[in-house]
Amino acid sequence: MSHPHPELSTPPALPKGGLRVTAFGGLGEVGRNMTAFEYDGRILVVDCGVLFPEDHQPGVDLILPDWSSIRDRLDDIEALVLTHGHEDHIGATPYLLRERQDIPLVGSELTLALLDSKLREHRLRETVHHKVKEGQKLTFGPFELEFVAVNHSIPDALAVAIRTGAGMVLHTGDFKMDQLPLDGRITDLRAFARLGEEGVDLFLTDSTNAETPGFTPSEKKITPVIDQVFRESQQRIIVACFASHVHRVQQVLDAAVAHRRKVAYVGRSMVRNMAIARDLGYLKVPEGVLVEAKELATLPPERVVLISTGSQGEPMSALSRIAQRNHNFVHIEEGDTVLLASSLIPGNENAVYRVINGLARWGAKVVHKGNAMVHVSGHASAGELLYCYNIVQPRNVLPVHGEIRHMLANADLARATGVENVVIAEDGVVVDLVDGLAKIVGKVECGNVFVDGSSVGDVTESDLKDRRILGEEGFISIIVVVDSVSGKVAAGPEIHARGNALDHASFDEIKQPIINALDQAIADGNTDAYQLQQTVRRVVGRWVNTAHRRRPMIIPVVIEA
Repeated sequence: MSHPHPELSTPPALPKGGLRVTAFGGLGEVGRNMTAFEYDGRILVVDCGVLFPEDHQPGVDLILPDWSSIRDRLDDIEALVLTHGHEDHIGATPYLLRERQDIPLVGSELTLALLDSKLREHRLRETVHHKVKEGQKLTFGPFELEFVAVNHSIPDALAVAIRTGAGMVLHTGDFKMDQLPLDGRITDLRAFARLGEEGVDLFLTDSTNAETPGFTPSEKKITPVIDQVFRESQQRIIVACFASHVHRVQQVLDAAVAHRRKVAYVGRSMVRNMAIARDLGYLKVPEGVLVEAKELATLPPERVVLISTGSQGEPMSALSRIAQRNHNFVHIEEGDTVLLASSLIPGNENAVYRVINGLARWGAKVVHKGNAMVHVSGHASAGELLYCYNIVQPRNVLPVHGEIRHMLANADLARATGVENVVIAEDGVVVDLVDGLAKIVGKVECGNVFVDGSSVGDVTESDLKDRRILGEEGFISIIVVVDSVSGKVAAGPEIHARGNALDHASFDEIKQPIINALDQAIADGNTDAYQLQQTVRRVVGRWVNTAHRRRPMIIPVVIEA
């Protein structure tokens, strides 16, 4: 098994007839999936998604894949294949299209429809679409693509087989093997087996659930639990789920009809996505069940269901605002039931429990994955992955989509079925498939690209470190005026502090040491303003750390007069 190494060098030129695979996101994290395949000087990209920030990334809205290593080769891209419509697979597409708008977009009907609404928000209208279905083949340059139906937590997901002169790659996208899916569309294992018979040279497999033994339960297992919640609830029911989870919304709509309740969507993305799904026939909405959210106040609470965004505790989502009692027209009452029909994405636990506690404080009963079976994963567990390896029998395996522990677990599964060459790569690590063998050949620059308001890529890790210091320790500013003729302190130091509960009277004890240090520095010939500011920073930093055990941001200003 190959492991990435932090000291990998820039990869050599791709050998003639070889296929180069580079992930710009999605390897070592759950999100921002994007992989480039290069053959004969041309590039095919699969997925272009976002990652949502964690608490230690204050002010960041989204994190994009880092495609800087191919930025000067965007004209070589033949197409962008989108495996399904989740944000972590399509969300960064508008940012890529800002750099080259005519990249052909390839995906299923629902995937492209969800992407279209996103592109309109970014004012990207003149895009090139290729709508595909399972079983269909398309050729872009040297890449012959074949699409395979896979089952996931969103309809219309696809795996893609990529044939080139270097061999065949099979990329699963996100998938599971639900044998009784709500929409009747199962993962096409017959196609997987047929491709395996032809010979899969490199198998890229979803690792997200590789540590979970057995098989992922069917979506249908949740239906009785939802029905029980509806049967036992005496007042309003609020269901929170992902804004793209068409299957879960369908289950809630069916339960609402059975229990004679009206349904309203809350949250802009929920309203938009479910309208798209309904228009395309992926969501069956019974006549008369849907009402506008603002009409709910006119209905008795035992006849009301709200389907809301915010199952991950997102601070600006509908559910978070409901929990804080600052939503425009939804107010939690004693006896309401809130159903969190989703899993916990790693890193979101605190935010979710904060919302649960907020809802419980107002008297709501909260049903979540911790106390009821209200969600099943959209990803294949270990038993399903073993099954796939046995029917595909790939020559090489590259685990994708997951944290490093997930990919290592997936690698162990592949090796257990007899796969001899399993490559573990991370974002930016370059893997070449040459003469039937996949191996790591180098690494390209690949970091986090932060979206902060309208700024893309301008915020650095150093900026985030400064924000964390400001948020945790506050800051101290020191203003000193130095007489440029005499070289003596003419005014100040004037000291201000915010966010660290320091007693302003205590600053008196550090003012004279600052003056002494400046006098000494100037006497030693250090008259440059920057050097004098560094002197102030050292003196204040040492004092505040020793006297108060704090490490605030220190902002010295030395003015020459």
